[in-house]
Amino acid sequence: MTEADRLAQKRYYMIVGVNLVATAGAVLGLLIAGRSNNWEGSILGGAILLSALYLMAVVPRAMARRWRTPEQP
Repeated sequence: MTEADRLAQKRYYMIVGVNLVATAGAVLGLLIAGRSNNWEGSILGGAILLSALYLMAVVPRAMARRWRTPEQP
């Protein structure tokens, strides 16, 4: 395995790790919102859920775009 392959593998695992953390955050937000007895807890859970969904949608794409191989002329 070449050095470029190892680097690509590490980057792939980092993107997958970000998705896993975001998924865990979304589940945590759902749990907080679902078990809350007052509106403050529901708002907190919803905010965590929305931020986790944003993280899931935006950050992996930005990482992939940043690490894209430049085109050869």
